Amino acid sequence: MTPKCWITWVLLSGLLWNLSASKGKQNIDKELRDCMKNHTKIFFIADTFNLFTTASNQTKVDCGRSGDQAACRKACILFMKENATVDKISQNSLPQMGKKVSSHLLHLSKWYTENNHTVYVVSGKNCCSTISNFTASNYPEKGCEEMSDYVFNHTDKGPCRVRRVCAKKLCHDAVYIETQCKAIGIKDKYIINVTATNNNCYHCKPPTEQPKKEIVVNLTASTDEGTTDPAAASKTMEKMDGIASSMSESSAALSAGEGVEGLIMKITETEVVSIAYDSPKDSLSIISDNTYLQSFSRSVSVSKEAIDKARNANLTVPFIAVIRFTNLAQDKKHSTVFGNEVLGVEMGTMVANLTESIGINFRNVTYSGIPSCQSWNGKGNLPNWTDEGCWTQANGTDITCQCSHLTFFAILLAPLNETISSTDLKNLTIITKVGCGLSMFFLCIVLFMHFLIRRTKATDSTKILIHLVSAMCLLNLLFLINSSVADMNSSVGCKIVASLMHYFMLTTFTWFAVQAFHLCLQMHTGGNIVINRYMLKVCIASWVIPSVIVVVLLILGKYGEQVITTDNPAENVKMCWITDGNVHYIVNIGYYAIVFLFTFSTFTIMVSWLCILKRTKKDNEQVNKSGISLMTIMGLCCMLGVTWGFAFFAYGALRIPSYYIFTILNTFSRFLPFHLLLQKQKQHCAEHRHER
Repeated sequence: MTPKCWITWVLLSGLLWNLSASKGKQNIDKELRDCMKNHTKIFFIADTFNLFTTASNQTKVDCGRSGDQAACRKACILFMKENATVDKISQNSLPQMGKKVSSHLLHLSKWYTENNHTVYVVSGKNCCSTISNFTASNYPEKGCEEMSDYVFNHTDKGPCRVRRVCAKKLCHDAVYIETQCKAIGIKDKYIINVTATNNNCYHCKPPTEQPKKEIVVNLTASTDEGTTDPAAASKTMEKMDGIASSMSESSAALSAGEGVEGLIMKITETEVVSIAYDSPKDSLSIISDNTYLQSFSRSVSVSKEAIDKARNANLTVPFIAVIRFTNLAQDKKHSTVFGNEVLGVEMGTMVANLTESIGINFRNVTYSGIPSCQSWNGKGNLPNWTDEGCWTQANGTDITCQCSHLTFFAILLAPLNETISSTDLKNLTIITKVGCGLSMFFLCIVLFMHFLIRRTKATDSTKILIHLVSAMCLLNLLFLINSSVADMNSSVGCKIVASLMHYFMLTTFTWFAVQAFHLCLQMHTGGNIVINRYMLKVCIASWVIPSVIVVVLLILGKYGEQVITTDNPAENVKMCWITDGNVHYIVNIGYYAIVFLFTFSTFTIMVSWLCILKRTKKDNEQVNKSGISLMTIMGLCCMLGVTWGFAFFAYGALRIPSYYIFTILNTFSRFLPFHLLLQKQKQHCAEHRHER
């Protein structure tokens, strides 16, 4: 059909058209798709030339005269050059018409088989007279899925054939037929035989494909330990745009040295793209049939929404790249990454806030711990993993991650003995916060009574108690604001709060030891301590030694944000604390272990001494005084930090019970300073009255 013929056909059809042919080939596919989304009249015409145009009715008179509102709408008309070469068909995403023997084969990309459009496919000879009788009454108003009799209709039996085709329904169950695809030499297309009188659709896209070539990427940066530098890995992902623009093939394998492999492929269709592999040492494959994903241990599936964003972005060539890093340097928290596998997904543009999430699947894998899907935005010298925008689903040996953005991904494993149920965590948090709030209230009363109401000179015992109360009060305050500061996502603020809280915890431990030392010294000297500048020396030791430890850890960068993992990743809690587990055990557990041995030994010796004293004293008054002293010492045992020893039992079956006992005792034992100070105030007042 010549251009003059099809213009004549349009006029003879009772429609007067405004014609606007597309200029250039680059955006023809996009214009055709946009046209098909908005209009109901769609014609694919096999001819001797290529042209896409739209047509619309000129006058309202013609529209009204036809009595058919469909006739007033725009139409999409695509002229396809018949017998296009295999290369042109493969490289072009537009519908193409090929011919095999006497059959006309319509080649469609996947997008055209997933949309509910009725398309009129015109092929054959002498079509001018045939189409001139093809009036507006032939246009269906309904979608093709609602009209089963229009799925594949043989409209005319003459030399000119008009097929009314619903590709979505016709190709719904299309299968891959390797022999026929090899015979016509076509890949990545759906084939409809418009010559056949029966439903005939199959596809030529292999279910699994290997990359067409291999590209070596320059990645020379590595750490002293021989691992890949995260900053260099991030820069490598930024190179993918240039690699996609320069390669002539549709896909390529990427290699950047030991432990760094990947795959890059050009995007021609808006469809789910899946890339899979079976183990960390296997090469990556392109999966077009998602039913085959089950045979792979690992896979990454990029949603249509993400593909659309990449195609609509201002990119020279839309692409997707997936790079697997198996030797990326650890983060500051020394997190355990499952299989040491970190996956970087890049599309050359910002892809975030997806409603159709990116799927990362690990199937039939063995792991120990609680998995959590995490991402890193590629900024900084070390990964800063976060679960924001990612959801984790663990089902036996399968782990599924659903993420709403593109970046670096990994599955972090939290050891089982470092996780807690979300219910227990909520209960412990409530107990601690309520107890700390009340404790601060009473501790502040103690300080108020000491500094504003006290009428007598404080003894060394009272001064030591006040120093301990001050350290505990500040420790409570920092604990109460800790989670709020962590939620602010301020790294500097979090480090400050973590270091201060650690400092006051260590000073509290130190004052426990000072309390024990002071009691031993009183017992040994009979209450008459004659050490020169005793309190000054005690204060310097208690406040300065912890500060040295904290400053060293601060310089080493051991403070920051830490996540308390639960059995429900959505209920995980952030706090500002020591990020290195080894430092925590060596400094905190080791420091307190020394304090505990000293304070517990002191407590045991003093209780034994008082029991012996009680048996030898027979005077009733002396017995009463001994009884009072015994109660005081028993109260002070909590002030010596003996109750913190329950932390040593936080393992195995005793872990959760010890958490509750530890939290309750250490939270509410802070009321004892208030009681002890009251007792001391009464004792001082009685002695003062006796002297007067």
